[in-house]
Amino acid sequence: MAHLICTPIVASFVMILLSLGLAKSQKAPSYTFMKNAVESPAVSFYDYIIVGGGTAGCPLAATLSRNARVLLLERGGSPYGNQNISNLVGFAHTLADNSPNSAAQQFVSEDGVPNARARVLGGGSCLNAGFYTRASLKYVQNAGWNQALVNESYRWVEETVAFEPLVQQWQSALRDGLIEAGVGPYNGFNLDHIYGTKIGGSIFDKHGNRHTAADLLRHANPAHLTVLLHARVTKLLFRLRGRPRPLAHGVLYSDSAGKLHKAYINKGSKNEIILSAGAIGSPQILMLSGVGPGRHLESMGIPVVLDQPMVGTGMSDNPMNALYVPSPIPVEVSLIQVVGITRFGTYIEGASGSNFAGAPASNVDNKLQRESVTQCSYLRYTSSNRPQKL
Repeated sequence: MAHLICTPIVASFVMILLSLGLAKSQKAPSYTFMKNAVESPAVSFYDYIIVGGGTAGCPLAATLSRNARVLLLERGGSPYGNQNISNLVGFAHTLADNSPNSAAQQFVSEDGVPNARARVLGGGSCLNAGFYTRASLKYVQNAGWNQALVNESYRWVEETVAFEPLVQQWQSALRDGLIEAGVGPYNGFNLDHIYGTKIGGSIFDKHGNRHTAADLLRHANPAHLTVLLHARVTKLLFRLRGRPRPLAHGVLYSDSAGKLHKAYINKGSKNEIILSAGAIGSPQILMLSGVGPGRHLESMGIPVVLDQPMVGTGMSDNPMNALYVPSPIPVEVSLIQVVGITRFGTYIEGASGSNFAGAPASNVDNKLQRESVTQCSYLRYTSSNRPQKL
């Protein structure tokens, strides 16, 4: 489809609940280009329109704005000034918040699996446990990316959001246990995706402040970028007449007051609309716009623009097994720092902290809640065998 790109986003939400002392508050950047969608004009024009301001949308907007006019549309609000996001102290509270304006939108899949979607500028990096690692070389090769360009991209991202964590008792014990269990070799502090046990990067700095994908917008050209918050894209706009295939040339979005706005891309062979609304949001927007399995769209009363049966298929929950270990003595708070990367396709990681009993029932075993366990260690095992997400 001309002028339309979809980026697959996989966000990992690790349900670890904790409580700790206040960390230093992170100073919010003064983004002159960021505003509420209610302030946007009824019609506007840009070289690029990016739908979704998460871990793909933010760095894309920053990069493209260097030489082009870019519009970034985010359905949620700003992460700045929200202590539940900015500091470790609020990690559990954000995930447990089910209010209409929460940064975490809770949902249950058709298979009955509880989960959460990010609804905030910065996406899943505002909600997760903050573990940072690079993609595997095999993944980069299979994607057809330029390895040198990928490595160059890593550098400016890591300078902004990746830090070497302070490894204390519990994470040290996890590291030693993995090595003793044969998950080797030990690779020390390393940002590369390599087999064995390693200490990865963290998006939490030494003060416990979270650095999200929204921080990457500091690298944008403010004269060329517009970021609209609380802008919910309802459909893509296509040119159909006299064309063998539909041509996406704009988006329709609503603001928090329910008013509709239109944004179009300027004429030009390289101008694009980029969908980066996540593994759920991107196919949802495509189908609402008439792009997807024809019979399914017709059953929903949506006019078919393009019969594309693969849209919305191949979705699967990431397999995970979690083990919670109550502790009779206090353990330090630590999120994901040490990870074991096995050769048979699983990842082993862990965390420690307190007040696990403060979690919603869907996230923590009911028995732990009834006993009001206040100190707990956590291990999780996940599989890397994910299906392609469209």
